[in-house]
Amino acid sequence: MKTFKFVPAALLLLAATSAFAQQQVVVVTSFPKELTEAYKKAFEAKNPGIKVEILNKPTPAGVAYIREAPASNKPDVFWVSAPDAFQVLSGEKLLAKIEAPAKEVPAKIGNYPINDPQGFYLGQALAGYGIMWNTRYMKAHKLPEPKEWVDLTKPVYFSHVAMSSPSRSGTTHLTVETILQGEGWDKGWRDMLMIAGNCAAITERSFGVPDGVNNGQYGIGLVIDFFGLAGKASKFPVEFVYPSVTAIVPANIGMVLNAKNAENARKFINFTLSPEGQELLFDPQISRLPVLPSSYKKAPAGFPNPYTGTIKPKVNFDSDLSESRYYVVSSIFDQTITFRHKELAQATKAINEAAAKLAGKNNPQAAKLLADARDAAYSPIVTTQKSKDKEFLALYRNTKRDAEKTKQTTSLEEYWSNTARKNYLQAVELANQAAALAK
Repeated sequence: MKTFKFVPAALLLLAATSAFAQQQVVVVTSFPKELTEAYKKAFEAKNPGIKVEILNKPTPAGVAYIREAPASNKPDVFWVSAPDAFQVLSGEKLLAKIEAPAKEVPAKIGNYPINDPQGFYLGQALAGYGIMWNTRYMKAHKLPEPKEWVDLTKPVYFSHVAMSSPSRSGTTHLTVETILQGEGWDKGWRDMLMIAGNCAAITERSFGVPDGVNNGQYGIGLVIDFFGLAGKASKFPVEFVYPSVTAIVPANIGMVLNAKNAENARKFINFTLSPEGQELLFDPQISRLPVLPSSYKKAPAGFPNPYTGTIKPKVNFDSDLSESRYYVVSSIFDQTITFRHKELAQATKAINEAAAKLAGKNNPQAAKLLADARDAAYSPIVTTQKSKDKEFLALYRNTKRDAEKTKQTTSLEEYWSNTARKNYLQAVELANQAAALAK
């Protein structure tokens, strides 16, 4: 009889323990391990029995993962820096409404709402975009410290810069979009092509840029602020600056519609917005800007505070505009820069060398050839007018494309890629002709 009573009790206890241990919250995020591990550890300590599973994916891949996951097996939380990625997901009805737990958070940062006005995602931190550099590298190569994006177009920085691609990194997408909005479509793309022509590499992941600058592989990187601030706080020989043409926008968090562990998702999101969760952002390896104004009372000395005017962004970021051309911008960048970087860099090298030979010389014919070379290399492949064409944008906005739309976009991208290649080869030829006239 004792055995009969003991076995069911043990089984019941085992079942209960197993069920308790199996509670989890699945978080899709692009954030680095230093951040995710800190939140995982703190949340699990506060909520015994709930395990945090981190699925680390670049933002575009995270969006695709949530979109393609079966309704019966959706992840729970989406947590990345790019607000336009959240707009894409909410527009496709893939996010659940969630109530903001932190009433202290201001409605806006500048003109930008911190929390989604429709209630589908919340601001969890704030972010700006800028330039970081390795001080030892700069000294060794006798390079001036850059302050503005346009500085990175100068010949002196050729082969010393690194950035990622917006199709691989949500934060890079925001950086590119910020430049396009701040400078306008034509000048923005012209500057972006010149900066990319100066790049030593277009990295596979956004992490590759700050890691390369921290260790001196690259001199300068285009990064989201926390990469630069964290590198500096971790005692790497780096500095970081916000250009005047930058934006401060929220890094968001939201709950996926039909999340398997909805209650645990709410607990996790609430924790990230609690005073304890916000103060984790000051960890030197994280170095992010909290959305809770009161958190800055515990900020390290000299830490930027977006609420007190220590950061002065000129760009009022338009997330609707960014979302409307989200995939178009990424595709143009890849076809003309990522996949044609070798040819773009060769064109930039030839242009820089010709410009150096012609410096101080009065040769109208050579100057005209050099100007034509720059136009060939740096003119945007898509005009401002075309970038506003609703039918053109619709080709990319509808992610569930039919065969005809897929054929159209494939044809467009082949045209962009081939045209870019021809333009860069032409730029080299024109620059070489200009250089040959230098006397």
